[in-house]
Amino acid sequence: MPLSDDYLKYPKRRHGMDHGRYDWSILPKRKPVEWPGRARVALWITVALEWFPLDQQGKPFKPLGSLQTAYPDLRHYTLRDYGNRVGVFRVMKALEKHGIRASAAVNAAVALRYPSLIERLKEKRWELMGHGLDMDHLHYEGMSGERELIARCVSVFKPRGWLSPARSESSQTPDLLAEAGVEYVCDWVNDDMPYEFKAAGRTMHAMPLSGDIDDAALLLGMHHDEDEVYAQLTDQFDGLYEEASTHGGRIMSVTLHPWAIGQPYRIGTLERALDYFMRHPGVWPATGAQILDAWRATTTA
Repeated sequence: MPLSDDYLKYPKRRHGMDHGRYDWSILPKRKPVEWPGRARVALWITVALEWFPLDQQGKPFKPLGSLQTAYPDLRHYTLRDYGNRVGVFRVMKALEKHGIRASAAVNAAVALRYPSLIERLKEKRWELMGHGLDMDHLHYEGMSGERELIARCVSVFKPRGWLSPARSESSQTPDLLAEAGVEYVCDWVNDDMPYEFKAAGRTMHAMPLSGDIDDAALLLGMHHDEDEVYAQLTDQFDGLYEEASTHGGRIMSVTLHPWAIGQPYRIGTLERALDYFMRHPGVWPATGAQILDAWRATTTA
């Protein structure tokens, strides 16, 4: 039985998106972006600092990197903890070699459990982004519960940007983040450039933090080896660098998990990739907040 025409009639059905979060647009028709120093590519490194509770409930799902075996799963728990105890310092060293300031997506539980690590990041002038409470509290607790969860997180440190654990949002997450003073979110992966995002009657921004160029996703989720990861990082960069020669500035975003890339046998992959990026002229290493500020300046001028 065919559907009636009324089936396709519903609120906000129109050209583009059927919601009011952002206006529909395609990248080739937007005003070209010019980065500081006339750079072609903004290099945005985001380091995820995460804590997986030993008694993880895993509801409504388990994020990548979650504990796997029966309680107490000390094998996976301690491997994740390795990132905050050891791996992150290898990542810092690799970034420092090139003068790169990263954005750190920090679980509030990490900030509370490792205050000396947070002080180290502040000394290096890294940006601190919100990353939820931990990797077990996702955004599925009802409006009041989620509002309380976000309030707990932003009381630990005040972030401009936010990456939800496992990029998991409820339908009200952007509104609650806007109410809490967060300026940009990194959960939506439908663009290569920032765009305005409406939430709670305010204008936020969505930042293009790639879900593919992510060490844990590539190494654990897709089971790629280190040489394949290096090829994907450099191929992504080459594509963006070439586009920028004719279409304006682009953003090369890379997400790193110290418990994955911070292993001794893997850190060289990151070092080789950073060497490759930074030997190209016109590469501007920047934090997410710096990129957003520069994007605003060039698109509103």
